[in-house]
Amino acid sequence: MSLFPLFLKLTARPCLVVGAGAIAEGKIASLLEAEATVTVVAPEADARVEEWAAGGEITLYRREFVASDVNGMFLVVAGTDIPEVNRAVFAAAKERSILCNAVDDPPYCDFYFPSIVRRGDLQIAISTAGESPALAQQLRKEINEQLPKDLGPWLLELGRLRREVLQMEPLGESRKMLLHQLATREVCGAVDCPSRAMAREHAAKHYPERNPQLTENKA
Repeated sequence: MSLFPLFLKLTARPCLVVGAGAIAEGKIASLLEAEATVTVVAPEADARVEEWAAGGEITLYRREFVASDVNGMFLVVAGTDIPEVNRAVFAAAKERSILCNAVDDPPYCDFYFPSIVRRGDLQIAISTAGESPALAQQLRKEINEQLPKDLGPWLLELGRLRREVLQMEPLGESRKMLLHQLATREVCGAVDCPSRAMAREHAAKHYPERNPQLTENKA
C-alpha cells in the first residue's frame, strides 16, 4: 500500500471522535495536543474524558452516534470497541468525503495514527500502514532511546539562528551551505553556541554593511 506522509495543521479545526473509552482516549489526547476543536460522542465516558469535558477542552455528547454527527467535521475518528459502530461512522464520513480512521480496522481507515518520537517541535512519525502497530511502537522506542534529549531546545535555537541567517545572508548557495553547516553542529546553548558565533562572524566579515552593529561589537 502506498501512503502519503503528511503533517497537518489542526489548530481550531473541528474533529469528531466517536467513543470515549480506553481506545478513543489516546486519539482525543493527540487531537488536543494538535489544538484541534474536538467533539466526542459516546453514551459513557472514561474519567479522563469527563475531565476534559468539565474543563471545556472538548465538547462531549453522552449518547449514541448518529450519521449527522460527522457533518462539518474536518477529521473523524471511530474509536469504540464495537466494530459495527466504527464501520457505520466510517461509512457516514465517506459519504460526505470526510477522512476517517476506524481504530484497529485498517480496511476502514483513510489515514493512520503513526507512532511518534517527539523532541519539542521535532517529530518523527513511524507507520506500518496498519500492518503491525506493535512494530511501529518498538521502532519508536529504539529511535527515542538514540536521539539526544536536548534536541528540542536545540531546534528552537537553530530556528532562531536560521532566521538571523536569512536576514543577513543573500539568497544563494552560500546561504544554503551555511544553513546546512549549522544544522550539523553540536548541540549548544543560546549564549556560547559556536554555530551562532560562526554565522555572525561570517556575516560581519562578508556583509558588514548589512550588520554594522556586529562589526562594531567585533571591533
